[in-house]
Amino acid sequence: MKLLVDSGSTKADWIAIDDNGKVLFTTQTLGLNPEILDKQEVINRLDAKFDIEHNKEKATHLFFYGAGCGTERMKDFLADVFKEYFPNAAVAVHEDTYAAVYATTPKGEQAIVCILGTGSNCSFFDGTVLHQKVQSLGYIAMDDGSGNRFGRHLLRGYYFNKMPKELAKEFEEEYNVDADYIKANLYKEANPNAYLATFAKFIIKNKDTEFCKKIIYKELKKFAKNYIMQYENCKEVPVHFVGSIAFYLKDELTEILTEYGIQIGNVLRRPIDGLIAYHVLNK
Repeated sequence: MKLLVDSGSTKADWIAIDDNGKVLFTTQTLGLNPEILDKQEVINRLDAKFDIEHNKEKATHLFFYGAGCGTERMKDFLADVFKEYFPNAAVAVHEDTYAAVYATTPKGEQAIVCILGTGSNCSFFDGTVLHQKVQSLGYIAMDDGSGNRFGRHLLRGYYFNKMPKELAKEFEEEYNVDADYIKANLYKEANPNAYLATFAKFIIKNKDTEFCKKIIYKELKKFAKNYIMQYENCKEVPVHFVGSIAFYLKDELTEILTEYGIQIGNVLRRPIDGLIAYHVLNK
């Protein structure tokens, strides 16, 4: 049994397949970002799903693609946890961009591949190797255009009384805006970046309002300039996207990139299905 995992900070999609690519089960855990979780929390999140806990000794391979796995230290930390939890499995841990590459880019082709979900990321794939010009410093310092950045803008807009009254009323009805509750989630609970990203659906739902539109365009333009345009060949190769923010704001992304002379390529909400085909072809 092979386990394929695509993990962001908010959630992780799991698919178990046999050697022929037949799906044995699918499930979803909370995100497994090693930059913000300790060993016990990772184990707790695995134990919480019966399919994973029940089959941990049956797994022969684990291919994990995850947010927060951009450094060797984080990869090694997570790989050690998985090797202990799945005692009979060969474990491979890659940063989440590789899942995006394998799902969006035809074999051997060059492309810039971006992730816009809870967090954000951007790499150049030369057909064989992934190249990254920007080392992520995490959600506080970076993550332009991501769900957690949108959440930050909305909370600030609400608390600084910049959000239009009708929109603020809708915001109050949809979310718990009590200051103590917000601060507890930001400073005391695990995954504050994922908490911030929960507000992203509000900005997408209200993307045609002037207030939300301004935030969206500001963040997506920052992402294009700070991430995509780091690559000199950004106008010569397609730019593919994976993630819910990219998927639901595809029209806005297309407009902005076209303005900069950049060709938008494939846009997928989740890369997990594309990983099945990749791993069946590359046994």
